[in-house]
Order: sequence, then structure tokens, then C-alpha cells
Amino acid sequence: MAHKKEEQKEDCYGDEVREHIERFAENGGFEAIPDDEVDTWTTRFKFWGVFQQRSGQEEYFMMRLTNASGILEPGQLRRIGEVAKEYAKGPVANPEFGNGWIDLTTRQSVQLHWLKLEDVPEIWEQLEAVGVHSRSAGGDTMRNISGCPLHGKAEEFVEAGPLLERFEEDLRKDDALANMPRKFNISASGCTVGCAQDSINDIGFEPATKEVDGEEVRGFNVRIGGGLGGRQPRAATPLDVFVRPENAYEVGRGFVELYHDYGDRQNRSKNRARFFAENWGMAKIRETLQEEYVDFEMLRAGEDFREEYTYNAGRPVEEGQHDHVGVGDQKDGRNYVGLSVPVGRLPAEDAIELADLADEYGSGEVRLTRRQNPVIVDVADEDLEGLLAEPILEEYPAEPSPFERGAMACTGTEFCSIALTETKGRMAHMLRWFNENVDLPDDVGKIKMHYSGCTADCGQAMTADIGLQGMRARKNGEMVEAFDIGVGGGVGEDPSFIDWIQQRVPADEAPGAIRNLLEAYAAHRSEGQTFREWIEATGEEQLVEFCEPEETDFEAPYMGDAKQSWYPFAESESAAAAAGEESVAPSDD
Repeated sequence: MAHKKEEQKEDCYGDEVREHIERFAENGGFEAIPDDEVDTWTTRFKFWGVFQQRSGQEEYFMMRLTNASGILEPGQLRRIGEVAKEYAKGPVANPEFGNGWIDLTTRQSVQLHWLKLEDVPEIWEQLEAVGVHSRSAGGDTMRNISGCPLHGKAEEFVEAGPLLERFEEDLRKDDALANMPRKFNISASGCTVGCAQDSINDIGFEPATKEVDGEEVRGFNVRIGGGLGGRQPRAATPLDVFVRPENAYEVGRGFVELYHDYGDRQNRSKNRARFFAENWGMAKIRETLQEEYVDFEMLRAGEDFREEYTYNAGRPVEEGQHDHVGVGDQKDGRNYVGLSVPVGRLPAEDAIELADLADEYGSGEVRLTRRQNPVIVDVADEDLEGLLAEPILEEYPAEPSPFERGAMACTGTEFCSIALTETKGRMAHMLRWFNENVDLPDDVGKIKMHYSGCTADCGQAMTADIGLQGMRARKNGEMVEAFDIGVGGGVGEDPSFIDWIQQRVPADEAPGAIRNLLEAYAAHRSEGQTFREWIEATGEEQLVEFCEPEETDFEAPYMGDAKQSWYPFAESESAAAAAGEESVAPSDD
């Protein structure tokens, strides 16, 4: 028996949903949706990137935008900021971030919150006038295509831009493939640092070389079935297929069609492509692709560059690029400047100012990374000093602290029904505290700390040096917000996921626990040893002892229930009771 969401999608999904959103908007917005059809229509709205916010905010919506591999062309960031400034304002300002801002996501896109349904058509008109859209940004479909944000700018072993563009134009815009069993993530990268993180995508294309008929050919190896969430992370498995660049699209489309045709539409907790890949196995998937979906003869895998991967791989800074923050060389002799936006939240006015700087010092184009940061590209040598001296770069520096550089956070209870804790405000508060209270060795340039408000892991805690996952715990007879703390995650040549060393640590004791762990790292590490290397060399019992929870002078905001602490929500269940609900608007559902 198909899941109820399949029934909801059956009669209306994909492109046709838009006209219904426009009709509801014209007739009063959220109030125009019949009460007994709200769940059905809000499920359908997600295909167009329109998500109803959590309980108590039902009349407000989040909109996720889509821009393949993080490219924002000249004028697009400015327009997004202008729309946020006008429309993305809640009835009460967030005490940490104010009102009217954008969220940068882990799939190189943007989210706008606090939108009214009646304003959505006008928002679409303004954004689409500069080439920004929200189609296929949510729901059971192919999500934003991720890739190296600097493709076409930095050196690549194989050019990935044409493949990324074709996935965007020909695959994601095909309404016949709009209704997938679940969300589906695609990545492709032509660089050799691993920044597309193919290991955590449903299908990933990574640069490779193979000898064919005595000639060395450049192309892609294919991996499938990666993903996070539900405490069941899975690294993508090699499909044992090498494709030339001109054949890569057909293989990517073939696997999308195969999953569309054969994927489980009954059990939503077990129907992501990673479970499909486990159930079928690589041999059967490869054979079925060849027999039913691909017209050319597929070759077995070639030699990849995974041993060179440095992106979030836990290696020393001097071994290579581990993110896109800082100044870097472009292949045309110009520079890119990656800025740090802690937890990915950017006030509308600042987004507009960054767009102005991109125009003044670069080509106007801005790239977004998988670490919730923007990159200004095409900066000439003679303009570099001026850009770095701009006052706003004190707020979003190209040389941030190790904690700010490594921070990521999901949406949390502010907007998401399944989150158990507030995330972005708390993480921003903790970053300031760590900067003031934790001393790291001079050669430690980053500590990757990722915070997810629940086990869905939209904040990618499983791939962090230090992963935080929202929980609830009892303290002094009261239920409070808490963390599970894990260590040792990262992608790269051999992706690893964190091991949990402390569980249900009250939010006011967690910063002390992390400080204790980091002080132990500073005291016991070998010279030049990175945090991930030290974790791998240290026994679990010792790590548990080092990471001892401790009350400090850290003032933990939202200890009780962030769903009620700062915004006067309508009367609704507490966070503990809401934990069993299905997510309404998480970061990447």
C-alpha cells in the first residue's frame, strides 16, 4: 500500500502545483486553503520550494531557492536581499539576528522565512526577473545540484560546468520526473579536492582517468547511495562505472529514472536512494542501467583522485584546501575571496552590501558553498586589498577564527517541527564563547563543528570534527534542551562518521564539555596533528573522560523550550511532544 503522501501527490504534483499556489494567493492566501486539505496542499507546495513553517506559524511559509552548484549571477544576490528585506519579516524580531534575513544552506542555495502565501506570486515575479527560481527546491524531487562552487574559475581536472548545467536544464526541469519516491541529491565535481562531497549524495560524479584503447581519457567515476540522517549515515558506494564527460548525463539520468521507476513508495523511513542501493546492490543496479536506461556500453571504473581529497578531510591546512574561505587563485589570474558567515544567516542589508562589493571589486557574480558561505569571484590583484579592507568584512571575514570557520547549523526549532533544540542562535552564542574561552594551538586553523537540531542531520553533524545533535534531557527535575556530542567525522578519501562520546548533555553544560575536550587535544596532540587525526589515535574511553560536561559562565539561551521562548507562538505542544511529528520545514527535507 502506497504511503499517504503518494496519494496526496497522485492527482497534482510538479509544475501544475504552481497555478494552485497562485490561485490560493489571489483568494486570501493560507486562509483560502480548506481546513481538511491543508496537509495535502502543503505537501504539494514543497515541489515549488514553498514550505509551511512549524506549528504556531501555520500562516507563514519558507521559500527555498535553487541555483545549481551555488552560482548567483550578477544582480541575483542583490535581488534576493531586496525581497528578504521587503517580505521575509516575522511578527517579532529574532533576538540574535533581528528581522529580515536570508539563510545560506548546505546545498549551496538560499532560504527565505516568514513569507505570506499571498505574497508568493509577487516574490516569484521579482526573483524570476533576474533568473532566480524555486522550482524543484523541495519535496520528493531532485534537489539543488551541488558541485564545486568554483567550477569554471579554479583549476579542474575535468570540466564539470556543462554537466551541472545539463542536469539543471534537462533533468530537473523534466516534469515527468518531478514525482520521485523521496528527495534525490546529485553532485558533480571536476576538481581534485572533493568539495562536491559525492560521498553523501544519492549519485555523485568524481573526476577520474581511464586508459581506453591505449589512450588516457579524462572523465568521471560514479558513486551512488550516500546520505545522512536518522543515525543511519551511509557513504556512497562506487558503482564501478567510468564515463566520459559527454556520456555522464545519460548515466545520471538513467539512475534517476531507475529510482523513479523502482524505488519504494511505501515506507518513507526506508525509501531514500541509500536504502535502495543497499537492497539492490551495485551489480544489479549497473546491469539494469545498462539493459534498460543507457544506450552506450558503460566502462568499469577508472583511477580516481580520492587520495588527494582535502575538503573537510581532517588533514593539515598545509596539505590543501579544506573549504572555500579565504583568498584563492583563479585559473585566469584573478582571485576569489571566500567569506565566513557563521551558521549561514545573513541580514538582508548585508546581503545587498555584499552584492555591491561583488560588483565593485569583481564581476558581480557570487558563488555559494556547501558550508553556508559566499564567495566573491573575479577579483583582480590590484583590487584585493581594497576588498579585504571593507568594513563589512570585519563581520564576515576571509580569515575567521577556527571556530567560526568550521561552524554550520540547521534551522532548528525556530521553524522546524521535528527539531528538539534551537540551533542558529545558540551556535552563534557558543562561537563567541569559544573565541573568548578556548585557546587552540597556533597551527590549528579550523575546528569543524556542525549542529543539527535532530537526527535528520540537516546540519551534517555526522561529518564534523565535533558533531552536535539536539536532544532533550532532565535537569533539576525539569526537561531542558540538550546535545549528543560526537567526534571524528569528515569526508575525503575515506569518509568517516562521528562516534558519540556524550549523550543528552544539558545545553548549559555542553560548551564546558567541548572546551574540556579541546583543551585535552591541545595538551596531548602530537606536533602538527589535526583534531581528526588525534581523535583516531585516542581511545574512546579516554575521549569520553576528556569530554566531561561542566557548568561554566556560559549563559545558555532557550534552555526550557525554544518553541515558546522568544516568539509568541499560538498555543501548541511543547518541543518534547512535537518530536514525533513529521517535519514541516527543516533545512533540507
